[in-house]
Amino acid sequence: MTKTVQQVNAKNGKAIEVPPSISVRDLAALMSISAIDIIKELMSNGIMANINQQIDFDTVSIIGEEMGFEIVSPQVDEQEQVEVSPDLPLHRQLIAQEDPKSLRPRPPVVTVLGHVDHGKTTLLDTIREAEVAEGEAGGITQHIGAYQVHIDGRPITFLDTPGHEAFTAMRARGAQATDLAVLVVAADDGVMPQTKEAIEHARAAQVPILVAMNKIDKANANPTRVHQELADAGLVPEEWGGETTCIPVSAKEKIGIEDVLENILLITDVAELKANPNRSAQGVVIEGKVDRRRGVVANLLIQNGQLKQGDLVMIGAQYGKIKAMFNDYGKRIKKAGLSVPVSILGLSKVPAAGDFFEVVKNEKTARSLVAERQAKLAQQKQLDNTRQPISLEQFFQKRGETGDQTLYLIIRADVQGSVEPIVNSLNSLEVGDVKIKILSKGAGNISETDVNLAVASGAIIVGFNVITDAAAQKQADSMGIDIRLYNVIYKLIDDVEKALKGLLKPEYADKIIGRAQVRAIFKVPKKGQVAGSYIQEGKFSRNALVRVYRMKKVLHDGKLASLRRFTDDVAEVATGFECGIGVDGFNAFREGDILEAYIKERTN
Repeated sequence: MTKTVQQVNAKNGKAIEVPPSISVRDLAALMSISAIDIIKELMSNGIMANINQQIDFDTVSIIGEEMGFEIVSPQVDEQEQVEVSPDLPLHRQLIAQEDPKSLRPRPPVVTVLGHVDHGKTTLLDTIREAEVAEGEAGGITQHIGAYQVHIDGRPITFLDTPGHEAFTAMRARGAQATDLAVLVVAADDGVMPQTKEAIEHARAAQVPILVAMNKIDKANANPTRVHQELADAGLVPEEWGGETTCIPVSAKEKIGIEDVLENILLITDVAELKANPNRSAQGVVIEGKVDRRRGVVANLLIQNGQLKQGDLVMIGAQYGKIKAMFNDYGKRIKKAGLSVPVSILGLSKVPAAGDFFEVVKNEKTARSLVAERQAKLAQQKQLDNTRQPISLEQFFQKRGETGDQTLYLIIRADVQGSVEPIVNSLNSLEVGDVKIKILSKGAGNISETDVNLAVASGAIIVGFNVITDAAAQKQADSMGIDIRLYNVIYKLIDDVEKALKGLLKPEYADKIIGRAQVRAIFKVPKKGQVAGSYIQEGKFSRNALVRVYRMKKVLHDGKLASLRRFTDDVAEVATGFECGIGVDGFNAFREGDILEAYIKERTN
């Protein structure tokens, strides 16, 4: 049975005893603090987790110390068995509950990352073609998001993801399927922005990195430059006395491919990857889709145990019996073992990438687990609905309501040289007990990834000399995320400091949207004058403000009271059309007056 967690006596009164793994919800209850605070602390340490996420003892020890708690390991009786939670997604958590005598070596799982056009896809295709050429029957007839190759009889599993964003999306759902990241860098192009992002994502996942320096066959290849740029990014090559293995390759000419595969095995051998092959399967969903002929198809990676046709598989809040199972070559198989990617049929709904799966004994167990998980999902949805984003101006007020004294920021600047002075200046701000925590920083425009992080953490995005991607802006508008753009550093720092003190107010500027000329005056009973007008440029809309000009002097400035076309009220009137315009508080129109419509647009 599961070991009970409890508080134990300590000098500071904040020592707690936890088992080898614990959910965020249980840990929050144990610490008597909000689960959101724990989630934020995990995110600041590069770990994406939800309230039901299981975290291991080492992680709890790190965040517990940062939050002022002493974490104590319980004394577990040797005869006591700790249950394996169905929500444990990380491989190290899966095997933590296994008898060490039952563990066996397993093949490594590798993800290939890199900048667009640096040859990631070509490298993957070359590795795959080499395997087919060595006599694998059937060829690759379907894409299941992963495949295996063999070197000296030893298998290596490659996750064929679209890139580091998909890699991170799986991590955000609690999945850590990757043992090693192969970073592809073009020898003629060097380290690019997307390369740096891939490095950040691999580091956040605490995954070792192997560099494949591609395109060395090109005349303008410059390995020395690549080594320098890698060193600048924190990956010092072994040739320069560092710890990063950097292998020159040409995917096009098939040069260095075997060296890459051999080094993958060398690096992962150090990690002593193990799992239990003689139990029911557990693992992670690579991707899911609907096939017109076969229905729902789920592509899985087995991280522990053995999967068999006919097994009852539990994924999220659904379960289904495996009707058929295929390997990465499209060949129908009856069973699959450790680190093997498979495609299964038998589910009723499409699972999401990163979902945890496990084999359950019978339908009674499956139904019980479904009910439990649906209840957890409902609780999570309720929690998400209470987590409202805030603007920079609202921070001072909201912290008084919630008690959270931390302002969470995401920083993006045009160049890396601008990032550090901004971060240093922000970190030096001191306003009482209020703290600033920068969740993410770096060079480049504001992307959807930044908005997603802001949604999950309640952060505000601050940009210096950058723009917001169109998709990111649309998402930010729909989710209520505050994005602040600046082109002067001191203005950025000043606004943040004012926000900490509760002195920041929104600033607005007038934006002219249309001009019209008065051509006739009408008197409307109980409403006063209406100006029969011709729209000369732009448009007039019901939410606009209006200035009345006569001989270039402003006679009145007020709200648009009415806007009509013939006898109908309308929302707006465009250039070249006539309409009736009423202005709140003004009844002295003359023919020839100029009406200027404008709106207040926020500038900060």
